[in-house]
Amino acid sequence: MDWPLRFGIFLAPFHPTGQNPTLALQRDLELIEHLDALGYDEAWIGEHHSAGFEIIASPEVFIAAAAERTQRIRLGTGVSSLPYHHPFMLADRMVQLSHLTRGRAMLGCGPGALPSDAYMMGIEPTRQREMMEEAIEVILQLLDGQIVTKETDWFTCQEARLQLLPYGGSMEVAVAAQVSPAGPRAAGRFGTGLLSIGATSQGGFDVLGHHWTVMEERSAEFGTTVDRRDWRLVGPMHLATTEEQARKDVAYGIGDWMNYFQNVAALPLAAEADPNDVDSMCDAMIKSGMAVIGTPDQAADQIQRLVDQSAGGFGAFLFMANDWADETAKRRSYELFAQYVMPQFQGSAGKAAESMAWARDNRPTFIGGATTAVIKAITDHQAEQAAKTEA
Repeated sequence: MDWPLRFGIFLAPFHPTGQNPTLALQRDLELIEHLDALGYDEAWIGEHHSAGFEIIASPEVFIAAAAERTQRIRLGTGVSSLPYHHPFMLADRMVQLSHLTRGRAMLGCGPGALPSDAYMMGIEPTRQREMMEEAIEVILQLLDGQIVTKETDWFTCQEARLQLLPYGGSMEVAVAAQVSPAGPRAAGRFGTGLLSIGATSQGGFDVLGHHWTVMEERSAEFGTTVDRRDWRLVGPMHLATTEEQARKDVAYGIGDWMNYFQNVAALPLAAEADPNDVDSMCDAMIKSGMAVIGTPDQAADQIQRLVDQSAGGFGAFLFMANDWADETAKRRSYELFAQYVMPQFQGSAGKAAESMAWARDNRPTFIGGATTAVIKAITDHQAEQAAKTEA
């Protein structure tokens, strides 16, 4: 790749039931502040309405609050479940958010991840991906300033037009993808970015290169443009100075997370892992390549593995944010990644290392010159004093 990677988080969020949800949301906001201070590039905020674990119902409201606390980090909906919203209303809310954030807002699109959400709204699961594409088409037209008239079996737009355009005239849009080709097909058709949410799961990892091929094929078919730098890969990590310490850290909450995915969520993960045995869960997650529970060096190896598997590179890696560890260890994990891993893929530390190597290799010359200068200063001083004495 000939471009620096960006880094951020994908905040569903995942908070165990039985804890104070108000405090959990507060911690999420504080985490975004922490990441902004550390230099992370972006954060994507989820939308869920059931199951009790992923408790942000409106990513737009959360982003508005987070934007007031931060300076530079970009904030996206990760993702807005399009079948749950009239596309005109969602586009209008996102434009307002774009102005409130001075252009830091991004729109992530998806069909909806939790079947229980769709069930409560009477949405047929087999229709969700089709509904997503119908909505994306209208949203992009509206964001482009077009007047839209369109009628489907679930929404109507009648000479619909936005009264404002996004701040700066445009807004970045991305489509979510897991294992199926639905996300890459939509992203290629409309020329948007791609959010590969399950990039490190076995199925998601295996199809990374294929997904980009689908993107390019659909892009050529519809005459759009796609760019690998708009492709984001998502995976979980927890770092410490040693793997032993990282495993101790995640004993705090990895079991709750594993139980949710094995028994509640639509995409069971690490089915062979025992949710009551920390080592079993860690071994399963690490062995499969799904997660890094270890050191910054292991995290860097994971990023490189994803670069290689993508067959050409991508634009950003996003932590799948979670409550595996307590707040102190979690914050430290993000700090270690920012300190030791990010520079390797952003080129920010190379020049300093080159400068140090140059100074080291030329040390004899520099030391010799410095020594000569010191001796000259001493000699000159002695000569001056001797002249004064003679006078």
